[in-house]
Amino acid sequence: MTTSKKKLVLIGNGMAGVRAIEHLLKLSPEGYDITIFGSEPHPNYNRIMLSSVLVGGADLQEIVINDWEWYRENNITLHTGHKITKIDSDRKKVISHLGIEADYDTLIIATGSNPFMLPLPGADKEGVIGFRDIKDCEIMMDTAKKYKKAVVIGGGLLGLEAARGLLHLGMEVHVVHIHNHLMDRQLDEAASRMLQRDLEAQGMQFLLNKHTAAIKGKRRVTGLAFTDGTEVDGDLVVMAVGIRPNIELARAAGIEVNRGIVINDFMQTSVPDIYAVGECAEHRGISYGLVAPLYEQGAVMVKHLLGVETAGYAGSVTSTKLKVSGVNVFSAGRFADAPGTRALKIQDDLAGTYKKIVIQDGKLVGAVLFGDTADGAELFASIKSGESIAGREKEILLGISSDLLGQASSGNSRLESMPDDEIICGCNGVSKGDIGDAILNKGCNTVGAIKACTKASASCGGCKPIVEGLLHLFAGDAVGEPVKEGICGCTTHTRDEIVAEITRMGLNTTKEVMNVLGWINPEGCTKCRPALNYYLGMINPEEYVDEKESRVTNERFHGNIQKDGTYSVVPRIYGGVTSPADLKRIAEVAEKYDVPMVKFTGGQRLDLLGVKKEDLPKMWADLDMPSGHAYGKTLRTVKTCVGSTFCRFGTQDAIGMGIKLEKAFEGLNAPAKVKLAVSGCPRNCAESTIKDFGVVAIDGGWELHVGGNGGIKVRETDLLCIVKTEEEVMEWSSSFLQLYRENAQWNERTAQWIERVGLDYVKKGLENPEDRLALKARIDKTLSLTTDPWKQIVETDELRKNFEQLNSAQPVQL
Repeated sequence: MTTSKKKLVLIGNGMAGVRAIEHLLKLSPEGYDITIFGSEPHPNYNRIMLSSVLVGGADLQEIVINDWEWYRENNITLHTGHKITKIDSDRKKVISHLGIEADYDTLIIATGSNPFMLPLPGADKEGVIGFRDIKDCEIMMDTAKKYKKAVVIGGGLLGLEAARGLLHLGMEVHVVHIHNHLMDRQLDEAASRMLQRDLEAQGMQFLLNKHTAAIKGKRRVTGLAFTDGTEVDGDLVVMAVGIRPNIELARAAGIEVNRGIVINDFMQTSVPDIYAVGECAEHRGISYGLVAPLYEQGAVMVKHLLGVETAGYAGSVTSTKLKVSGVNVFSAGRFADAPGTRALKIQDDLAGTYKKIVIQDGKLVGAVLFGDTADGAELFASIKSGESIAGREKEILLGISSDLLGQASSGNSRLESMPDDEIICGCNGVSKGDIGDAILNKGCNTVGAIKACTKASASCGGCKPIVEGLLHLFAGDAVGEPVKEGICGCTTHTRDEIVAEITRMGLNTTKEVMNVLGWINPEGCTKCRPALNYYLGMINPEEYVDEKESRVTNERFHGNIQKDGTYSVVPRIYGGVTSPADLKRIAEVAEKYDVPMVKFTGGQRLDLLGVKKEDLPKMWADLDMPSGHAYGKTLRTVKTCVGSTFCRFGTQDAIGMGIKLEKAFEGLNAPAKVKLAVSGCPRNCAESTIKDFGVVAIDGGWELHVGGNGGIKVRETDLLCIVKTEEEVMEWSSSFLQLYRENAQWNERTAQWIERVGLDYVKKGLENPEDRLALKARIDKTLSLTTDPWKQIVETDELRKNFEQLNSAQPVQL
């Protein structure tokens, strides 16, 4: 007799809820049929790392915690872009705004929180946003391209992270704060003043003790007016003044709520079989806004669900680390001076460091570190343990001693006495027990191996010292030598080693490479699979069969996916030159398929936005134009000015040269996207000096420029050489691009590559005519094998099936 599985529904696809599901799958992989509803059109991602996306330290794909494949592998039904509008606790059913219903035996509410938007006059104007999700990041990035002044309301942790991101995007940033010092909930005034000084040196401007009276502007925001009569201009206003638990769904279902959804020590709500976890929940009067306590809640909840004996959740001591502002700050516990406490402080203005510990009844109850935060993890462990530090106060203030880094011989080691369920890596919810298991049972004897296996220290890196301590504690004399970083956490092999081994051993597939070279994760990840796919195709273009499953969604479906799940269609327009017939055809196709927006791109092309996936092959057929490859790591565009064809300043035929280059390199795969430009004179109207390869016409010849970038981190090109003929332009451009293709790391733009290897390396690799011709021959061979993907799909029934409408529960994105 078979018993059907219980049905578990999770409302919320965020960090807290999905982390609980991970824990559930680990303890009981076959225990439940799991359905997850998420309001955003994305898989589970690390919200903590959004600020890193803004400053260019990561892209949106890199902050994904569990990709689409993870849901499929674990047989989880996922509905993205669905907001649950009703919980029917009598019938045990939830209903989404799109009409999807799901029955449950157990329901977990993990709806998170919403940014608190100050109820100011003008708060509904265009350009006033919070800072909470990917959409907010996208708005900031788009705004920075058009406007120059931003104002962030809120001088706390979130506000400063938003401000640093906007500063990196090239905006002038003012931070408005109602108190007299920044991060007043995490730092004392001395540390805050040091932080402010460093941030001002980076370009931030601060308006302290300011209360906003109104948001100025008509349709769009133009600035803020304060209660003291002063004003500040701003084209974008980011409110980062706090969060509010998202409780409306629970309230409507008759579940007890206060500030958050009221839960007991096992995360149970007032309604049977309904649990709540994360920022939406309120435990003993507290709603936590940091990830570590939410992971602790989830672990207790899952054990309770499965009938595993466990102590109830008793609350959390919290710590904070400022991650992206370029300044190291740590705060934990009760750091403010108060009756009954004593404080020890060291402030070194010359070194830019500050340390403060707060002691009560012989125990460490709080700490603040600025500039040097290496001891933060150990201090936090001591605060949570409640151990006596009597007689060791100065020793702790001056720095954690070596025995406290976890040497097993120390009977008093904090790490040794730390419970196994203690969360070490707050960003990824990794406990001491997880790390111990990786070391003792999975052969992880280096920090790099632990990171690859558990994700501990893989995000902000703040827990690395304590991970090192646990490594010494568990491994003892078996600690391995530190190993170099590989291309991702799945391997210790570098790009050059992988390419060399593929060539030497004649490896032919990504699976073969992973197997032969001993991948830690035998399935690879979203970083290494696309990289291996590219390296294999670059090394052996004639025989290698491209693995479509190793490509991201944009490349699999040959269009950029938009935030609403639709796609863009960008036909090839060589050199930005088109004809009335092509324009008419594009317009007719846009009307036929109800394309909501047609936009000129920065590369002198037309972008048809908002196209349904199932319409893509039909549109490509009707257009009968080549793909513009606006979605992949390939040649994007060759931008041109009119040159000598029309311009009175033009010295050469920029249009003709641009079209020749674009037709030559059309469809070329590369480690990253590649953009070219040809300017008809040194006035540089085509922006050739911020492209990967730029050509500038001069009297009697052409300047060839390399390694430019016009993105978040602008880089002006380096002058490679000056040539006289168009044939020489083609020879040098071919050889340069092939040298880049054969030597750059995956996802490394030419700007980053040249900064890493140096211009002299490039010049040396191209100075010999024989070497240039050999490189050109190899790139010509690759180009001779390229096909137009749109045409190939249009003409192949089997490939067209991939574009048929899929069930909304199993989206294919990213």
